[in-house]
Amino acid sequence: MQEKKLTSTSGYVFLVIGLLCIALAAYTFYLRVPLLGVVLMFAGFFVLLGIMIIYPNEGIAATFFGDYVGTTKETGLRWVNPLYRKQKISLRARNLNGQTLKVNDKMGNPIEIAAVVVWQVSDTARALFDVDNYVNFVQIQSEAAVRFLASSHSYDNMEDEHETLTLRDNTGQINKFLEQELDERLGQAGVRVMEARISHLAYAPEIAGAMLQRQQATAVVSARKQIVEGAVGMVEMALIRLAEKDVVELDEERKAAMVSNLLVVLCGEKSVSPVINTGTLYQ
Repeated sequence: MQEKKLTSTSGYVFLVIGLLCIALAAYTFYLRVPLLGVVLMFAGFFVLLGIMIIYPNEGIAATFFGDYVGTTKETGLRWVNPLYRKQKISLRARNLNGQTLKVNDKMGNPIEIAAVVVWQVSDTARALFDVDNYVNFVQIQSEAAVRFLASSHSYDNMEDEHETLTLRDNTGQINKFLEQELDERLGQAGVRVMEARISHLAYAPEIAGAMLQRQQATAVVSARKQIVEGAVGMVEMALIRLAEKDVVELDEERKAAMVSNLLVVLCGEKSVSPVINTGTLYQ
């Protein structure tokens, strides 16, 4: 079903006509012409029944004996055929603050996730006649989209280093993916998604402690790896500079001892206490 435009007329003119008919009906009753008075009274009330007030960002969908006639979005005091059954629908933007859901991500880890969706009705005919309750439809389909999003992506790439799109690290792309998924699901209800974003993301409480330890261990390993790479570069630079300046001639065994000592000093977590060697490596 597609939305059709319903042309409405200014209600001020019909308001005057309706009140005038009622006034004339009262006058005819005074003149003792009851039949004409009844007709005028009926006509006046019939005209007044077609008057309605439409506020900004609001629409009126009309049906005639079950057939959809059209939707008018003209604001102010308007007049529509009184025989039409009229139903108001808001066209304003709405917020849906989704509940926190516990789902499994792509790697099977239980996580908690929630989303905020900004939406509005774009097609009144679909919203009213293609689904039973479009507000409830938006809520349920939004929850289903969030669950699908979580199960299609990993929380992070710790278990899969080749994963390029994760829930934690690629927020912008994940939000776009969620908007596209919601547009596909809610389009049949005449709803347009203006914005969708993840509002809450965390590991489930039962594994949060273990995952925190794993993240800390990964951070420590990454830091130690960077420290070792820097220390090896500094040792290499020291050996090259000593050879260029011809400060001291070192054989392979002395180079090995020097490398060992420098790595201990550079990679140690605490300050190193120097030990003065008064002998040689060979005595």
